[in-house]
Amino acid sequence: MKFAATLSTLFLASASAWSMSSTDNPSTKNARRNILSKGIAFAATAAAGSAANAYVVPDLPYPFEALEPYIDTPTMKIHHDKHHATYVANINKAREGKEEVPILDLMADALDAGTAVRNSGGGHYNHAFFWSEMAPHDKAKNTKPSKQLAELIKKSFGSEEEMKKQFEAKAAPGATFGSGWVWVVVNQKGDGLSIVNTANQDNPLMKGILEEGVMFPILGLDVWEHAYYLKYQNRRPEYVSSWWNVVNWDKVNENCAYVVKNHAGVSVMG
Repeated sequence: MKFAATLSTLFLASASAWSMSSTDNPSTKNARRNILSKGIAFAATAAAGSAANAYVVPDLPYPFEALEPYIDTPTMKIHHDKHHATYVANINKAREGKEEVPILDLMADALDAGTAVRNSGGGHYNHAFFWSEMAPHDKAKNTKPSKQLAELIKKSFGSEEEMKKQFEAKAAPGATFGSGWVWVVVNQKGDGLSIVNTANQDNPLMKGILEEGVMFPILGLDVWEHAYYLKYQNRRPEYVSSWWNVVNWDKVNENCAYVVKNHAGVSVMG
């Protein structure tokens, strides 16, 4: 923060001196005005950002339209640029003046930390996790569970088809009422999978959310209406079944391998 404030002060002082010493040529004035405007905006952003910029909305690893026709472009734009951005703005506001830590580090004690960390911090983590596990269908269709994950799926559910069936049942409105998420999680021993749901922006990493205790997500689906309503309206089951077409199993495999090895949650971008 001190660096940004110093940068801002030095820039504005230099700009003022340059402005007074420059000629009155109109073209020079216009060029000077443009440069000063951009420079002042940069300095202001640096100063403001340093105060509460611990978290940012990560860029999508694919274009907004890349998940069509399974997730529509308008939904992706609003979901990423508006909903996710709001969670990030609110967690930054709540954490202003506090030590900057990875968003993952806030998850375990989110309930004790208060509503802002639980809702907005959870919202940031969940969405960053969500974006990363999807890919355009042309890529996603060529991915599949790794040997490690396939063995855990067979051990825990009997088959991949049965896992998907149980996941879709958990994601149905009757099972996850209102807003929430559905997750495939690894247990604390790292030797089994479960399917769980959480309300609002809670997640299985938060102490006190699941009766079984903390579990580690490797796959998660947002079933808030804002995630699907423009395309699917009240047809949540159709959204859920369509979503498998854009699941990037390569990323899920990576998540699984990390969790089993480290017995810890997966870090996210932003």
